[in-house]
Amino acid sequence: MSPKPPYFLKFAPEAIGHLNWIEQKYHNLIRQTLREQLIHTPDIETRNRKILDQPAPYGATWELRFGPNNRYRVFYEINSEHGEVWILAIGKKEGNRLFIGGEEYTG
Repeated sequence: MSPKPPYFLKFAPEAIGHLNWIEQKYHNLIRQTLREQLIHTPDIETRNRKILDQPAPYGATWELRFGPNNRYRVFYEINSEHGEVWILAIGKKEGNRLFIGGEEYTG
């Protein structure tokens, strides 16, 4: 059986803007983690990758947690038909509060 072809990562314009609110020193970690976690198996639930209940930030169906103390969150949607993972939002968790694009997300 041949392996599934890799998914392509696509970014919503808002998600790219969210990176401006995250310290530059973590941008490589974010890029590397997205490649490692979402290119081959974005649709398999793990301890740090889960299906979201709705409503969720930006209408995302999946969340990926990573980084020091799992403080970073990536909210995404999968389009299996086109082999795409759409990154909809990138945020940072501080205690019980989630910040996306410099603003607290209250859902």
